[in-house]
Amino acid sequence: MALQSLALKFLLALASLLSAQGQEGFFNIQIVPQGTEMCQRPPWDSRLQLAPDQENYKKNEEVMLSCPEGFQPSFTHVKCSSEVQSFTGGKPVYREVWTGRNSRGVWVRIRTSVECSEVLQVDPKTFEISSTSIKLKWTCRFPDACQGMRAMCRLAEPSSPPCEPEEVKGEQMLHGQEGTFTCSPLQPFTEYSVTIGLPPNTTLFSWLFTTQEAVPDKPEKLWLDPNRGSLRWNSLSSCNGEIIGYQLSITARNAGDSSVLETERLRLNGSVTEHRLPEHGPGSSYAVAIRGLTAAGAGPALTREFPPGSSDAPRPQGIIGCRSARDIAASHGTAVLPLRPIARASEAAREHQLIVAATHNASVIESICSGQPQLFNATTYLAAVLNLTAPTDFVLGDGSRGQGQHNAALRPGCDYTALLRLARLSPQAEKFTCVCYSFSVVAGQTAGQWHGIVIGLVVLFAVLLVAAVILWFVLSRKRKYLPNRNKEVN
Repeated sequence: MALQSLALKFLLALASLLSAQGQEGFFNIQIVPQGTEMCQRPPWDSRLQLAPDQENYKKNEEVMLSCPEGFQPSFTHVKCSSEVQSFTGGKPVYREVWTGRNSRGVWVRIRTSVECSEVLQVDPKTFEISSTSIKLKWTCRFPDACQGMRAMCRLAEPSSPPCEPEEVKGEQMLHGQEGTFTCSPLQPFTEYSVTIGLPPNTTLFSWLFTTQEAVPDKPEKLWLDPNRGSLRWNSLSSCNGEIIGYQLSITARNAGDSSVLETERLRLNGSVTEHRLPEHGPGSSYAVAIRGLTAAGAGPALTREFPPGSSDAPRPQGIIGCRSARDIAASHGTAVLPLRPIARASEAAREHQLIVAATHNASVIESICSGQPQLFNATTYLAAVLNLTAPTDFVLGDGSRGQGQHNAALRPGCDYTALLRLARLSPQAEKFTCVCYSFSVVAGQTAGQWHGIVIGLVVLFAVLLVAAVILWFVLSRKRKYLPNRNKEVN
């Protein structure tokens, strides 16, 4: 009797301990009358498929669990049994307990709801998409179910002109419990489908990707319409990305004064294929560069030059005819530039930049005028910023510093080009007007050298003129004297 009482107390203590574990097994435990040999269907994930599919199961009857394609239950084999939960009036109260067979074949108690979980997990946050590749990370939650897993990448839609990307060939076997899958090489701005599955036709993961945009291709044709006085070009295809605009750079030269350059950079809408030249006329020539724009940036440029009277034939780049400097002194490293304001009186812009470059190269000079900052270096620098409102003689190379700029001394033996540049900027356009001064600093040359030569020539001319006058006077007197002398002799 004492032994039975001890056993009863042990069972009650065990029941209390299990109850203290947070009502564990809520989905797996049901109170059943004493002596019941059947278990009710467990209230687990509604997607679970039980075999046999019944409302009640015999105790210790093995039941198989399965899930829809791409999912796996935490246990594939389960069975029901009962155990004493408590005692009421000295009689035991039984409850159902479900157990499942783990991967080692051991039956263990199921303490949580059995659910259908994805066999393969792919986190969208790990996607790495570029213009030429797609990369993702995968994890297999049930290694036994991932044997023979394959990944493939295909075009989502058939290709069509003008964009005809090539189909991606081949498949990749995935091994282990986790890894990465990379699909490349791909075409920019193209939709692809990535699929991971099991043979023969079980799909574990499927996703549509669009590769990133790339810069557009180089424009194929650019011409000058002489009748309309406008530049025209063919629109670019959107194979590498949506064309959101065009960058147009125009450098204009006038035959009347080749020292003046007009450079304009514009941002045009992607639907525009023509730009009118407002100052187009006889004697004008243009160097033009055009490139397309996508979200990835600007593509390669097509460059053409159009001479006077020609609408489509490019001409070789000529030499810019610049103005001259005076009073060049190699010993002091200076030269005087006769500057004139570029801005009109009605314009608000007055700030002129004076840029010095140790070159006579015409293409470099045009690039500097167009405002390309990467050209500034030890031999190309900003010497001064001037607020010109009237003609001024500026001494270049005297070492003065204005607004943080250094007017460095000129080096003997070097060729120089000075650019007086006026910038007019707006959100959609940048226009630069430049006047160039070209000169060379010859070793031994002084500021007064040419003055001395000119004065010497003037003095020499004056002496010769005086001598000629004296000689004429003497000869004329002699002619008058000889006839009178002959008369006296006779």
